Amino acid sequence: MSGSGTGTEAGAQAARSRAVAVLRVRSQALAVAVLPAAGAVILLAGGPTGHLPGTVWDLARWVLTPLAVLVLLAAAGVALVVARARPAVSPTVPIAEAAAPELYRMVRDLADRLDVPAPSAIALTPDCDSWLEDRTHPAHGPPPAEEHGVTAAAGRHPDGVATPVLVIGSPFLWWMRVGELRAVLAPVVAGTGPSAHPDIAAARRFVRGLDAAVAVASAPRRGPVFRAVLAGVGWAARVLLRGCRGHAAEMERSVAAAAAERAQAVDYGLRIVAQEQVGLAYAGWDRLLTRVALPAWRMGRWPSRLNAGVVSALTELSRRDRLAEGFASRLGERPACDLLEEPGAVDEAASLLAARLFHGGPAEPGPNWSPVHWSDYPEEVVDRKWRTDAARLHRVLDVLRVRPAADGAAPVSDGPSLSRVLDHLTNPDPAAEPVPPAAPTPPAGPGPAPEDEDLADTTARSAALAARLSAELAREEAAASPRPAAPSTAPGNAAAPAAHDPVALWDDRALPLFPLQPPRTARELLADHVTAMVCCAAMDTAGAVPGLDWLDGPVLLVGGERAADLSPQVLALIEDGDPAALRLWLARQGIRPEKPVRLV
Repeated sequence: MSGSGTGTEAGAQAARSRAVAVLRVRSQALAVAVLPAAGAVILLAGGPTGHLPGTVWDLARWVLTPLAVLVLLAAAGVALVVARARPAVSPTVPIAEAAAPELYRMVRDLADRLDVPAPSAIALTPDCDSWLEDRTHPAHGPPPAEEHGVTAAAGRHPDGVATPVLVIGSPFLWWMRVGELRAVLAPVVAGTGPSAHPDIAAARRFVRGLDAAVAVASAPRRGPVFRAVLAGVGWAARVLLRGCRGHAAEMERSVAAAAAERAQAVDYGLRIVAQEQVGLAYAGWDRLLTRVALPAWRMGRWPSRLNAGVVSALTELSRRDRLAEGFASRLGERPACDLLEEPGAVDEAASLLAARLFHGGPAEPGPNWSPVHWSDYPEEVVDRKWRTDAARLHRVLDVLRVRPAADGAAPVSDGPSLSRVLDHLTNPDPAAEPVPPAAPTPPAGPGPAPEDEDLADTTARSAALAARLSAELAREEAAASPRPAAPSTAPGNAAAPAAHDPVALWDDRALPLFPLQPPRTARELLADHVTAMVCCAAMDTAGAVPGLDWLDGPVLLVGGERAADLSPQVLALIEDGDPAALRLWLARQGIRPEKPVRLV
């Protein structure tokens, strides 16, 4: 323990010394701003006293005094912008103590064991990460201790500095057991000790203020005078940031090292297992968002139990990969989400926030942005997605004046059929149809990417159809892109309404903040639409049903079994114009491509 204590003290001392270096940059800036004024005072005082007589000194007084006033005014303006600029706040779901008394009790007990002040409040983030965040700026509302009813002893350092808010990754609460969550949070909570030191807190406020001032200066403004003033403020803030950047980075590293050293005394044996669960949770969370949530978001639906879904996804991942023999016994232990009074309400709030951060969805549910439960996902998301894509595909074929297909002895059908798609994409003579030039780039947005060289490996008909689909989808998304007004309360947090809304303290004009995937290429878009048409034909002619795979997202179930090996056949049709492999697959599954299908 003595070695651990020595290492912790050394790390804290290094952090304090770096904080002093950051504050020294602030003092140097103040000295530079005051220096002309000091010189002007000396010159003005030297005239009446007779110590600095003569024309030269009079001229110096006339030149330096206005300059000193201008420098002081500029410095005051920069200081005012730095002090009043609102630092960025991570979008989170605040958790009041009344909504999670056991979670607060666990965090405070952990802080007592670490001999550090407890965090002032707790919030959840829809990501696999945890950190401490200072929200003591006046623009962020009342102090967290007043808002959440935390006692002064729990929310403040003995020196009177308010402690930061503990932000916890919501997937951790649902996947980890209580002991594992405690072990993961130990080094994070340990950071409240050095974080609450007056010098470190002051240095962080200074750096955050400079960063916020740069953001204010970079925001679009009207009027050349206002832009010129803010440009000067931004220049000064950037100079100061460059001066203290290295010291600030070293300070944060020292704080993290000191916290990790202090946390070694708590749940050391469990921490290795807990860190393995962190990596597993991240893998499952990423798969759930990209494969399962993203298709629903694109359909205007948001799964309201994402964190509960990550448990199912990770359970399936562990079953497939046989990760741990004692996996079943681990799941028998108490999950960390039991520390919440209403885990369902918190999960819903975190799920809605995840849709905003990763997809750019609205802040509140509405007619075109409604929640969906996992039990309804296959019918309300998968089936609707496939039929919507199939309908779009046939609309484009109508625009291209593609005739209905005639399949041998079967009569020509005016209804939308898979045969119409197969016949159009079948290229009888690839050399006879050169690939047309790429279509104009569609409007920017979250939809398909502009056509590029990937269409060079497709047939002419595939390239033309892909370009039309890209433009059609871009128009649809542009028409549905108006952004609703921000809510006045935290989204979905019925358990703990706050006096201010942390979600409203970040700029939502650049949503999504963390896009999950790059826009789909034109070829990927065409493959998705042809696959959707195949799935619709399977559901309407072979009794197939839509399904949900926790790791792969929407799947087609034929005879109760997942239909596999469809992608290679679809790609062969698109790239080579050869439908033989796909027709063989359809016949093997009992799917009749000549029959009309139901669209939305």
